[in-house]
Amino acid sequence: MDQKLKSEAENIYLILAGLFIASLVTSNLIFQKFFTLNVFGIYTFELSVGILPYPITFLVTDIISEIYGKKRAHKVVLSGLFASIFMLFIIMVSSYANATNWSPVSNQEFDKVFGFTFIAVAASLTAYLLAQFIDVQMFHFWKKLTKGKHLWLRNNASTFSSQFVDTCTVLLLLCSFGVIEWKLFGILLLNGYIFKVLVAMIDTPIIYFIVHLFKKRFKLENTGDELKF
Repeated sequence: MDQKLKSEAENIYLILAGLFIASLVTSNLIFQKFFTLNVFGIYTFELSVGILPYPITFLVTDIISEIYGKKRAHKVVLSGLFASIFMLFIIMVSSYANATNWSPVSNQEFDKVFGFTFIAVAASLTAYLLAQFIDVQMFHFWKKLTKGKHLWLRNNASTFSSQFVDTCTVLLLLCSFGVIEWKLFGILLLNGYIFKVLVAMIDTPIIYFIVHLFKKRFKLENTGDELKF
């Protein structure tokens, strides 16, 4: 690969990594708001708004795994971990800073919005580490098993398994620490997992399109080829 294409590939990798980290951090910050979503009058979901950006993280890791390989995917996962820990540190420091009497957001309002952030981030990071590493490992397991063919299979198989681990783990921890009532565990697990499965199915043509563009641009002619630097 010539230097120009290599530089372009690195820049795209950084953009994908940035999108991954932004989606992860945002999902942890906004999780306390819940909403209902009615799908064509068939089923009504009860979900945290934190679930909206989270599927993007799995889409990005699958794209990176397919194009850049397992090692690069693991680097992004670890970068997300450190970014979340840093975000948590900033929130903790901010909570100890006393609000002025003219501050638009009072101490009480700030604590109400971010009060459970430490527990939520701890739960999210535990689930995140398990789920993301399972996602990457399963993706490459299916890639090796199918000899680089059937992208739809490894994209969905890896996401289905990792998303269940993620949803179940984070809800178990949040319920254990009293952030969410246990009576809501079952419905939130069902709603969260079904929603993530549907999103994973919807993003299959998206990942096919993006991977096609990558392979064409960077001349990855053989099935299963990855960028080598």
